[in-house]
Amino acid sequence: MYRMKSRCRNVTLGAAWGYVLGATCGNDVTARDLQRQDGQWTRAKGFDTFCPLGPHLVAGLSEAEMATAAIQCRANGELCQSGLLRDMVFTPSELIAYISTVMTLLPGDVVMTGTPSGVGRCLPAT
Repeated sequence: MYRMKSRCRNVTLGAAWGYVLGATCGNDVTARDLQRQDGQWTRAKGFDTFCPLGPHLVAGLSEAEMATAAIQCRANGELCQSGLLRDMVFTPSELIAYISTVMTLLPGDVVMTGTPSGVGRCLPAT
């Protein structure tokens, strides 16, 4: 997930990384029981405390340097997800360039990018 350092609208792919303040971790928590009950995700993702961020922000890296960063998630000590940022479907610059054609990104906005595969392996059976 990337945090914006300045206002951006209709930026080019080549300029997009210049708007990134840095990267941090986040969890867009979902209450799957409510998602299944409602048939969509608004309420299931909308409770207070359902999007913890941080605690650290990595700033000052180039997009190429950031691409080598590893993403891992563990639940109860079990490795559930592991991957590199370069393995994501879209680069941060591609995401920011596209999003900025739809809406204005403001300083402090957070762009959540998704995660490597594997999160389902650590979810409890329902």
